[in-house]
Amino acid sequence: MSGDLYLPSSSVAETIRWRPVAIGRPGLVVKQQDDVLYMQAEELLQPLPERFLDRLVHWAEHTPTQILVACRDAQGAWQRLTYAQMLSCAQIMGQHLLSYGLSNERPLLMLSGNGLDHFKLAIACLYAGIPYCPVSPAYSTLSKDLAKLHYIVDLLKPGLVFASDSATYARAIEQCLTPEIPLLFSQGQMAGRSSRLLNELEQPVDTQAVQQRFARIGPDHIAKFLFTSGSTKHPKAVPTTQRMLCANQQMLLQTFPIFREEPPVLVDWLPWNHTFGGSHNVGIALYNGGTLYIDDGKPTPQGFAETLRNLKEISPTAYLTVPKGWEELAAALETDTALRERFFDRVRVFFFAGAALSQAVRERLDRIAERHCGHRIRMMAGLGMTETAPSCTFTNDPLDIPGYIGGPAPGCQIKLVPVDGKLEGRFRGPHVMPGYWRNPEQTAAAFDEEGYYCSGDALKLVDPQRPELGLLFDGRIAEDFKLTSGVFISVGPLRTRIILAGAPYIQEVVIAAPNRPELGAMIFPRFPECRVLSGLGEQASVAEVLESPAVRTWLAALLEDLNRESTGSSTYLAWACLLAEPPSIDRGEVTDKGSINQRAVLQFRAATVEALYAGTDSSRLTATRIS
Repeated sequence: MSGDLYLPSSSVAETIRWRPVAIGRPGLVVKQQDDVLYMQAEELLQPLPERFLDRLVHWAEHTPTQILVACRDAQGAWQRLTYAQMLSCAQIMGQHLLSYGLSNERPLLMLSGNGLDHFKLAIACLYAGIPYCPVSPAYSTLSKDLAKLHYIVDLLKPGLVFASDSATYARAIEQCLTPEIPLLFSQGQMAGRSSRLLNELEQPVDTQAVQQRFARIGPDHIAKFLFTSGSTKHPKAVPTTQRMLCANQQMLLQTFPIFREEPPVLVDWLPWNHTFGGSHNVGIALYNGGTLYIDDGKPTPQGFAETLRNLKEISPTAYLTVPKGWEELAAALETDTALRERFFDRVRVFFFAGAALSQAVRERLDRIAERHCGHRIRMMAGLGMTETAPSCTFTNDPLDIPGYIGGPAPGCQIKLVPVDGKLEGRFRGPHVMPGYWRNPEQTAAAFDEEGYYCSGDALKLVDPQRPELGLLFDGRIAEDFKLTSGVFISVGPLRTRIILAGAPYIQEVVIAAPNRPELGAMIFPRFPECRVLSGLGEQASVAEVLESPAVRTWLAALLEDLNRESTGSSTYLAWACLLAEPPSIDRGEVTDKGSINQRAVLQFRAATVEALYAGTDSSRLTATRIS
């Protein structure tokens, strides 16, 4: 659909049947001061726990047999831990961890994907007041030069390192960790290295000392370190405090009171080294006495079968994933009756983050839900970032428009400041980090004179005459540039428009290029989908697939459709191409969660950009001017 605002008319709204769900309406206070706009919710943030695991203690006392977390073992059976079992495990493991002398200056580093051991160790650290850092597995297993892992180790100086499997992480350990750093493994060992198996930390022991330590933890204590994506230079270390975790969950609870009415059940794959999976989603379950089923699947052709297996057994009350996950799930729900029966049994709300969700997928989900259960499920979104633990805004109104992020959650103050022709979103509140770890220069640059975190995200009002409708995401300010004509290019909205229009064949888009007379689109395709479109089969090379008549015809039609709605040189694409070489994580072109770094791609592929503008790159497909 176009970017025009869609507000359902009263007659249309009355005909839409929604599954009942309690969604908060915190209201909005808006104040204009010169050319700066201030926004915050009318509803105040309610009092917070002193520490995040006060909620674990609470539920272990009130609902001790409720399952907190479950994960499949090697044979496929669910291994479950109740709240009472988790509290006991945290105390015992936490007591053992005290012997390592860990602290802010010597935290625990975790080289592991999601799993039960990872979960138990993280909760034990939280209970013992020991900061831990879950590192993206890609930095250890996919990276060729291990540069980001080297940087993280040098910056944090860990006093203990956990790796889920010694063989998987052997190369990273040998090249990045000095021999004196002790190791913990779920399985395996390494010759010449001081190591223990994690189950040794579950041996019964007197826990009086760690219980006393837990009682002394305060809101400003660092719970964990999370690293930003590193899309520019090195990733930045964000100390996530107890207050930040508690504030984020209280914001969520006041926005979605359903979590209070019914303990949430999540089936979730999102990685814990990211704030969406590790703080937002894990926190929803634990803070509200719910259950987290760890999903070993991923929204990929190879991994989604495991997600479907889990969803056929477990009925979530809320389902949260990235747009690609919703695309895969919609396709499966359309054809699988058993999956529909289980999935829709008690789900009350959908949530997406990480990128724009196409209108076509949302409409498919609506149709499926209406046919199966007679009503739609509300799809929620928002804006968040690692530095804000993560949530700042949530959608809570029936607006249907690309980029809608809603209004500020209770406790979040928003400041919109003119920067380079746009409005930068800045944030203040108990959910915002105190600063980057061991980097005073970056910290000073990240906050303005009023103490607001400067996000670099451009935001704008849905309707300046009706600010209560909330905000739209308007791209990343640092990505924007000018053509040689002086015309300003708003990269974010244009990229989103191309990705949505080109679904499901586009993974990411880079808009080219600063100081050129016209725009071009460098497209990273989704190869499995393009292969199906080409009709060439598995034996065909990537180049053959991308040069196939079917794929070229699709790209030409996409370019024509996009330009038909162009409003001038700021949105008209003179050419487009499909890139055969995927973005590189080592060069910083892409983060391990798949988001693209526009500037890095243009920098490292400068020769390709030059050839595309010169017309000598064979992948270039030129637009036909539409009068």
